[in-house]
Amino acid sequence: MNQLVIDAKGAILGRLASYIAKQSLLGKKIIVVNCEEAIITGKPKSIILEYRDIRSKGGSSLHGPFFPKNPERILKRTVRGMLSYKQGRGKDAFKRIKCFNKTPEEYKDVKKILANKEKRSKTIKLSTLGKEI
Repeated sequence: MNQLVIDAKGAILGRLASYIAKQSLLGKKIIVVNCEEAIITGKPKSIILEYRDIRSKGGSSLHGPFFPKNPERILKRTVRGMLSYKQGRGKDAFKRIKCFNKTPEEYKDVKKILANKEKRSKTIKLSTLGKEI
C-alpha cells in the first residue's frame, strides 16, 4: 500500500511530524486527519508565548516569514521543518503530504493509523493554540 491515513487525535506533534516526514521520504502518500486534535506537551502558557514570538518575528506582513494559525497548516509547517524542502527529494516528499482538520468523507471508512498514547504531562491542543496566537 502506497498511501497512509493517519489519525492525529491525541498524537504528540513532534513525534507525529517526524514519522510523517520519514514515511513521505520513503515515497508514501500521507493523509493526516483530525489535525486539530494533535497536542503539544508542556506548559500551555509557555507554548503559546513561544508560538506568538515565532509569529511576531520577521519583516513586514508582505515579505514573511509566514507562520500559520490553522491547526492543519501548523502541522504541515512542522513537517516541512523536518524535510529539505528546497531540494528536489524534499520538495517531492512535501507534495505527498495532505492535512485535514476533520475527517473528509472519502477517508471515513478507510483504516487509519492511530498515533495517540497516554500522556502524563500538561498538554495543549493545536486547535486551542491556533485560537490563542
